[in-house]
Amino acid sequence: DYNISLPNSTAGHAGLSSLWINRPSLILNSTTDGFSTPILQRGNAGPRFLYGFYCRYNDTECLLGIVLYHNKYNEQNGMIDEPQLVWSANRNRPVKFNATLELGQDGNLVLTDSDGTLVWSTDTIGKSVSGLNLTEMGNLVLFDKRKRIIWQSFDHPTDSLLPGQSLVSGRKLVASVSATNRSQGLFALTVLNGSWAAYMDTNPPQYYYTSSNADSSYYSFNGQTFTVLHYPTNSTAQFMKIGPDGHIKVYQWSEVVSELLPRYVDNCAYPMVCGSYSICTNNGQCTCPSQENFFRPFSERKPDLGCSLLTSVNCNSSQYHSFVELKNTTYFSIYIDQELNLSKLWLWQTKLEDCKRACLSNCSCKAAVFGYGWNGTQRGNCLLLNEVFSLRDSEEGRGNTVFLKVQNSSKAQTQSLIIPGGNKSRPFKVIIGSTLAAFFGIILSIATCFVIFRKRTRESRKAADILDLAPILPGILTRFSYNELKVITEDFSRKLGEGGFGCVYEGTLRNGTKIAVKHLDGVGQVKESFLTEVKAVGGIHHINLVKLIGFCAEKSHRLLIYEYMVNGSLDRWITHENRENGLTWSTRQRIISDIAKGLAYLHEDCSQKIIHLDIKPQNILLDQYFNAKISDFGLSKLIEKDKSKVVTRMRGTPGYLAPEWLSSVITEKVDVYAFGIVLLEILCGRKNLDWSQPDEDDVHLLSVFRRKAEQKQLMDMVDKNNEDMQLHREAVTEMMSLAAWCLQ
Repeated sequence: DYNISLPNSTAGHAGLSSLWINRPSLILNSTTDGFSTPILQRGNAGPRFLYGFYCRYNDTECLLGIVLYHNKYNEQNGMIDEPQLVWSANRNRPVKFNATLELGQDGNLVLTDSDGTLVWSTDTIGKSVSGLNLTEMGNLVLFDKRKRIIWQSFDHPTDSLLPGQSLVSGRKLVASVSATNRSQGLFALTVLNGSWAAYMDTNPPQYYYTSSNADSSYYSFNGQTFTVLHYPTNSTAQFMKIGPDGHIKVYQWSEVVSELLPRYVDNCAYPMVCGSYSICTNNGQCTCPSQENFFRPFSERKPDLGCSLLTSVNCNSSQYHSFVELKNTTYFSIYIDQELNLSKLWLWQTKLEDCKRACLSNCSCKAAVFGYGWNGTQRGNCLLLNEVFSLRDSEEGRGNTVFLKVQNSSKAQTQSLIIPGGNKSRPFKVIIGSTLAAFFGIILSIATCFVIFRKRTRESRKAADILDLAPILPGILTRFSYNELKVITEDFSRKLGEGGFGCVYEGTLRNGTKIAVKHLDGVGQVKESFLTEVKAVGGIHHINLVKLIGFCAEKSHRLLIYEYMVNGSLDRWITHENRENGLTWSTRQRIISDIAKGLAYLHEDCSQKIIHLDIKPQNILLDQYFNAKISDFGLSKLIEKDKSKVVTRMRGTPGYLAPEWLSSVITEKVDVYAFGIVLLEILCGRKNLDWSQPDEDDVHLLSVFRRKAEQKQLMDMVDKNNEDMQLHREAVTEMMSLAAWCLQ
């Protein structure tokens, strides 16, 4: 047994004017979690409830919550059963050490972070609150002098329900993002239209299970209230929880006792069983749609993570939208949503062409599911989707077809946009309409730029030239103030790296999304680099290009905000800074393919040809699944489609410069040459210029490559520090021939 100190509290309740400070004390000796500052406890034997600050080991972020824990303790193994968090007040806004919780004289229970920021409160000012209590059922209660409940945690559930706790219409359980990230995820449970329903919490919701069944040994349901049944509190520690995967289960500590959804609801019926855009089959396999030009898996090793669009669907170029058709495929919510009669999603008794047209004409529509009726007519029901989760390929899909909206390249023929059965003059109208729109758009842009230019003065050019150019910056980017970015990056305290024009810092947006903030320093070329990068990548979208999220152009401050890439730049992995987790042959193949696809998009599929001019491992970033993305477009050159070459001053990085630079007349081939060098670095596991080599003849990788090729000893160049690469030496040397073609 062990005792616990309860500051300012007695037997599960506290009076007014109580203040608690979150100080690290690690009361619970759990393998994964610890308790910082306990406030109230309830229960003397068997399972107990504890209310206080709940923090993970080696983590300064804490939740104010209620934990179910055991009073039995083993000195060698710690807690007999892992503590279970069953409620939290601030799941979306964790606090740090020295945060405070105060029950004030006004009756309001207030959580404040260490910096004084208000995080959460019960909003019970002036409601005659006289005290705080944690009941034996695990319910946190604010009560008045007559012991009447003013506020209770049972009315504000997070992802769990305790025995005796009810869920009513208007309230919902929301699953956590993951087992380690307890902020709100997408899966939810609620009471709706006489049923209890599980759904994806999107707009509008997408339901994957509904039931009006009241017969269960674990819950009761009367059409309006869903209640978890009582159990002997001294002998059991059960609770109901909706998990990050959408499953609804009853737990005894961390062990699953029962699953609520019936057995016939197989895994393919869960919205994220295979991830977005992936198809779930009867044997439990997850596969991307076969159209490789549009879809690719997030991870070859983990197909259940889902698929992504190679090119994001851009509302500004809707004339290039079309569909990928998946016959005999269905969607998890197609029958349930019909039962709920959600008019926002459904078109009833409509034609196939009208269904497709409705999705194409609505930018927020990402897919349409169409199924013919049983009466043999040419009409059916159409489900429009604003979000696409797992698809289903099974016998149940017979008669249903899924149409996934995709973005064709600018070279795509207009005929691909024709809706079958539509007006035959539509291609001509699309071409004329697009041409006129583009023409007037150019005229309007020229006029706008002329007016802006006339308004400029010499006094404002140095401080506000970026602001004056703001109208020509892509409208889809978010503009940040400099003070906002100081907060987001914690005053630029977490440096990720630095380059020729400044440093890159890690930051976190309010919704928890990590970002990379590129802070451009100096005056000379910084303005040119800033505008070049924004113009080059601000309006394009491709899975193998790092996404530009926003920018800051405030006085002399110029910053670019990018998506965060967990695994950093490719050069760290080539030079074996991560020897224990070296890149396998299959991973290197995918990285090479990703770089090639990104370059092909820049050179061929953009409205203007973009030559990167600085392809090198430091500018190839890797996400958490080791998908590669090209970054840093500060030196890029934009060329009109009708021009094959351009004259420009030499720019780039020594060792990756193509021979064409000697004439200053360059084409996209300079990127291809640099890609060939990077390709060799990936295959050989060393830098292009490696001054640590003992033999001077081996410093330049290209020289070694030429010598070994003449000696027919290319296998000697395969990365010697990686066992998997050595096992695939023949395939690796074949790939080297691609590098040779790029370097010609």
